[in-house]
Amino acid sequence: MDTLQNMRVFIRVVEAGSFTAAAQSLDSTTGAMSRAVSELEAHLRTRLLNRSTRRLALTPAGERYLKRCSQILADVDSAEEEASCAHERPAGALRMHSFASIGQQYVLPAISRYRALHPEVTVELTLSQRMPDLFEGSSDVSVVTAASLPNSDLVSHQLGSSCSILCASPAYVHTHGAPRTPADLAHHDCLILKTPTAPAHIWVLEGPEGSVEMQVDGPVQVNIAESLAVAIREGMGIGMLPVYAAIEGLRNGTLVRVLPHHILQKNHVYALYPSRKFVDAKTKTWVEFLRAHLPEVIARDMALLEELTQEQLADAAAISTPDARAAAHPAKAAQ
Repeated sequence: MDTLQNMRVFIRVVEAGSFTAAAQSLDSTTGAMSRAVSELEAHLRTRLLNRSTRRLALTPAGERYLKRCSQILADVDSAEEEASCAHERPAGALRMHSFASIGQQYVLPAISRYRALHPEVTVELTLSQRMPDLFEGSSDVSVVTAASLPNSDLVSHQLGSSCSILCASPAYVHTHGAPRTPADLAHHDCLILKTPTAPAHIWVLEGPEGSVEMQVDGPVQVNIAESLAVAIREGMGIGMLPVYAAIEGLRNGTLVRVLPHHILQKNHVYALYPSRKFVDAKTKTWVEFLRAHLPEVIARDMALLEELTQEQLADAAAISTPDARAAAHPAKAAQ
């Protein structure tokens, strides 16, 4: 029995005043109208209408039931309209997940710009180093970094590519010197960043000599890149940072890049969500915004990294010339 449809028939019969008139207005038959009301009465085990050859009359139970049916069907119609509009107009709570570092550096600024375009959308952002089960429904969209994605039924969009670099503080380099080759890292304090995408104690450096794998260890281990950046700035050692977590420190001089001809952990940035079918407007517009916005931001940071690295190399080359050394140490030059 289709209870909601029988409720609609019951209301229409009462409004029309007869089964025949109700059947005509619903393009049905008088028998179908009568059966629908009889099914309701049998289901409820109470009479809703008193019938005669000339008129219908509501019973007291029928009057009460009519009011409740009207409210229930109004709520159902409202819910269906709201759900349907969700596919047309971005509104309501958008539940996002992101790996912590990329969430702070890229996703949060993007949210600000997105909400300027869609102010009716509110955001619930969860920053975590663990990938959520998007099919379980706790998040609508996830932004993650990975060298590649495992096969799954998730819809994925690649938003750009980035990498990690090695950084230290100027004070650390002044005291301990900078490594000249990957092998020199064995003589330095290496700060460990635990990520979900690579082994923590193995650094694979890619540079002019190809790929070099180093087993590293050190006095500090953290799982968030921004926390590692603090440890590096405090002079605790050399650490591996994603470009987006290192770029501001490189720009303001609180970090320096070591082994500047090498990169580590080449990763792609992905937006993930569960299905292509019936994607609501807020999820669809957020993913579309990320696809338009993030590649440009990621490319900007990679270009800025190259510019800052070239400046650092030029400064190092200038200091290494005899004239520059003499200017820096006049007493030694006079001897």
